[in-house]
Amino acid sequence: MTDYVADFRAHGYAIVRGFFSPAEVAAIGAAMDQVYAEGVAHGRSFRHGNLFYTVRPGPDGAPHVPMVQWPSYHVALLNQTRLDPRWATLLEPLIGRDIKQIINQLHWKLPDRSGDFAWHQDAKSRRPAEAYRNLGSSYVQTGLAIDPHNPGSGGMRFIPGSHTRGALPLDPAASLGRSPEDSALDAAGLSPEDQVDLILEPGDIALWSPYLVHASGTNTATHLRRFYINGYVRAEDCDRGEWTFRDGQPVALGAEQALVHYEQLRERPEPHFV
Repeated sequence: MTDYVADFRAHGYAIVRGFFSPAEVAAIGAAMDQVYAEGVAHGRSFRHGNLFYTVRPGPDGAPHVPMVQWPSYHVALLNQTRLDPRWATLLEPLIGRDIKQIINQLHWKLPDRSGDFAWHQDAKSRRPAEAYRNLGSSYVQTGLAIDPHNPGSGGMRFIPGSHTRGALPLDPAASLGRSPEDSALDAAGLSPEDQVDLILEPGDIALWSPYLVHASGTNTATHLRRFYINGYVRAEDCDRGEWTFRDGQPVALGAEQALVHYEQLRERPEPHFV
């Protein structure tokens, strides 16, 4: 393993190769396929508490599921994956042994432009802001490649070192479905020539800062590109999220879901279409 801690602090991201084995990746991929089929069967966006299926028409008009949030409430294997003790060991040098989780997402990128994501920073999506303290040093986003993740499959692009610039004038709310444009980088005082492609094989993971400027282009492959994202945060710096590790030990989900991003969790927790 390379010195991922030094890479993360210097560049705003790091890559760890072969974090999950081929057999583990195959099992996780099968669980993702199950969740995708459930979303298609719903036919439109569907919520049950924090569990949320985003469903919209694909290029052929059939339902497509670009993202599911918090599938771990529903699928045991995906829950086991986010709680794997290897994460605790990996994250300890960065954010300690007491860790919560605020992102648990499955992503599928269709071979079209609907999944393009313009340049943005994840930090601006951490709302309400007062619930997230010391965000630049307390939060680590992770992505597990289930399929090859590269420019051909619409993989992510990073601007190394951009995490040191703090919040920049990039709007995440206006990013989904928009192609990355060099003009957005120019306007933020960044050089388009600095961008690098994230290249991962199945089982590899990437870690990145919430202030790292990143984007993703069009999937020109002939298959969905699957990516399992989990975002972890130092517990003392976050008022929201599910406890994931206490003193480095996995914490099981409780009987009641924790408040994360769904503001009506207590008022409308029941299953419903959106």
